[in-house]
Amino acid sequence: MERTCEEVFKHRRSYYDLSAESPVTDAQIERILHFALKHIPSAFNSQSTRLVLLLHEHHAALWKMVKRRLRAVVPEETFARTAEKVDRSFAAGYGTVLFYEDMSVIRSLQQRFPLYAGNFPTWSEHTSAMHQLTVWTMLENAGFGASLQHYNPLIDKDVRIQWRLPEEWRLIAQMPFGLPAAAPPEKTFEPVDARMRIFR
Repeated sequence: MERTCEEVFKHRRSYYDLSAESPVTDAQIERILHFALKHIPSAFNSQSTRLVLLLHEHHAALWKMVKRRLRAVVPEETFARTAEKVDRSFAAGYGTVLFYEDMSVIRSLQQRFPLYAGNFPTWSEHTSAMHQLTVWTMLENAGFGASLQHYNPLIDKDVRIQWRLPEEWRLIAQMPFGLPAAAPPEKTFEPVDARMRIFR
C-alpha cells in the first residue's frame, strides 16, 4: 500500500542494526539520489550539493577507513566497543551516501553577491540538510533503514584520496543504509505546543 506524504516522514527513523541486503536494485538507489539532486531546492538555485554513492566493496572500504582513523584517537580500553558499533550499525549495511557541498560554488556566489557573502556557507548547510532528509526518507520508503553520521573531518582526506574527489568538495555527513536487522529504538517527543507559536 502506498504511503501518504505524512506517513513517509513519520516512518523515517534512525536504524542502528543493518544487514547487507537490498530490497531494490542498485539502479533504483541511484534514481533516488538523482531525484534529490534534481528537485531539492537550494539558495539562489546554487545546486551546490554533491553526492557520492558507495556500494559493495567501496562501502566496506569506507568503514574500514573510519575504524582505522578512530583507532588513532579512541582510547584503547573503549576502542573494541566503538569498533563493534561501526561494524554492526554502519559497515554491516548495503551502502553509504556521502553528502558534500561544493565550496567553489559557495565562493562564486559570495563574489557575485557580496551583500550576502557571510550567509552563503550557512545557506549551503541548509541545502545539504534538505538533501539529507530527502535521501534518508526515500531510502526508508524503499525498504531500507539508515542513519546519519559525522566522521568528518577525521576521514576527509582519506576519502578524498581514495575516491579521487575534488578538493573543493567539503564532506558534510555520511549515511549508511541497509536492510533493517532490528527495530529502531523507541522515539520520544517533546510537547509540540512548547516548540511552536501560533498567532491568529
